[in-house]
Amino acid sequence: MTTRSVVIGLGHYLPERVVPNSEFEATLDTSDEWIKSRSGIERRHFAAEGETTSNLATNAARKALADAGLGPNDLDAIVLATSTADLTFPSAATMVQSALGMTRGFAFDVQAVCAGFIYALSTANALLLAGQAKRIMVIGAETFSRIMDWNDRSTCVLFGDGAGAVILEAQDGTGDKSDRGILSVDLNSDGQHRDILYVDGGISTQTTGFLRMQGKEVFRHAVEKLAKTATTAMDKADIASDEVDWIVPHQANIRIIQGTAKKLGLSMDHVVVTVQDHGNTSAASIPLALSVGVERGQIKRGDVVVTEAIGGGLAWGAVVLRW
Repeated sequence: MTTRSVVIGLGHYLPERVVPNSEFEATLDTSDEWIKSRSGIERRHFAAEGETTSNLATNAARKALADAGLGPNDLDAIVLATSTADLTFPSAATMVQSALGMTRGFAFDVQAVCAGFIYALSTANALLLAGQAKRIMVIGAETFSRIMDWNDRSTCVLFGDGAGAVILEAQDGTGDKSDRGILSVDLNSDGQHRDILYVDGGISTQTTGFLRMQGKEVFRHAVEKLAKTATTAMDKADIASDEVDWIVPHQANIRIIQGTAKKLGLSMDHVVVTVQDHGNTSAASIPLALSVGVERGQIKRGDVVVTEAIGGGLAWGAVVLRW
């Protein structure tokens, strides 16, 4: 028998405040059409004053627990991907653990920016395969609105806040690609490209900083690297492109999503797209899209799903799973 990490519950949460593109027209040299044509984004959600990343994550976690029919102490661990934790420490994951009333197990954060959920999913999978846990909540949550330079029209219109959560459970499989659960993982990073997407502040510099991005350079790296990591993960799982039911990509930019699908030889009919409604929610974007995809009736049990993401670092990766 082979152990597989199977999704048994998921949920997402978005702040109440919806910010349409038109809201930026009063303060920036931009327009709804300019933003849509370059990114595909039409609106995004911003956290309310006092609403933190752990608050968003907790709401998503509660929905995932309800979806799975579990209580918080049925979990062995929480792995939370974020670059915008409430505090320097403790981790946002432990705050979620407390807010849920989970009094056992362990919780920690993972930071790989927009690739964070892929890294967190991979980490949770490794823990389950090693027998360190039976059930793990994996969360992606961000409040990127807190690190925006509102005078920089090239970045501030692209990002939003939100959270998504999945629950993985170790289950027995046969060891072939017909199994439900995670079939393969591919992770990568290259610190040489850190200057094209970063925040110009941090704890050791005693500054807060804002997100900075060289959009053209990020785009150039993104399509190539996302297609390659997805292909590598598919090869590891012995999954051909015609066996893929859904690509659930990091929701950063519709042109990146379209370019990656084209390189993979898949039509957009096989891609879950939510970027128009949420903008780029960094580590939250894939679990958000998974949850929305299931709600829409797109992703069904038994479907082969390929998820891929790239973020600051650069860090990128992909996971292939059967739903």
